[in-house]
Amino acid sequence: IMKRISGTGMNALELKANDQLTDYVPKNLNIEPKLLYPDESFDVVTCVVSIDYLIHPIEVLKEVHRVLKPGGKVIISQSNRCFPSKAIAMWLQMNDRQHLELINGYFQYAGGFKERKAYDITAEGGGNEYHDPMFIVEAIKE
Repeated sequence: IMKRISGTGMNALELKANDQLTDYVPKNLNIEPKLLYPDESFDVVTCVVSIDYLIHPIEVLKEVHRVLKPGGKVIISQSNRCFPSKAIAMWLQMNDRQHLELINGYFQYAGGFKERKAYDITAEGGGNEYHDPMFIVEAIKE
């Protein structure tokens, strides 16, 4: 059982409406890439289909490292679908494989994470049914 599920995001109304959160902080990490949580306060941190919108992803991952407990896990999910007007320009020129390599590079430059693992979690369906590609990258704090 999770005792605490915290959220950080730009839209206070969406955060308030999310009944899974026990607390939340409305914050634009592109203006100030600082998480407002104490050191080593989380077992897991997720970034759900948003890494492509961060203009300071390495600084944000350094903050994730700071707030993770030793051995804690960060999970970044990403798809090739995005709001083109919000994604960083480089992201729009890359394919799925390159997105994963870029995220791996962010972790490498942020430092303090063990070797990353990437997974294709795209939904499977029968026939000619199309499913948007979906990937996750996991890293463990050293």
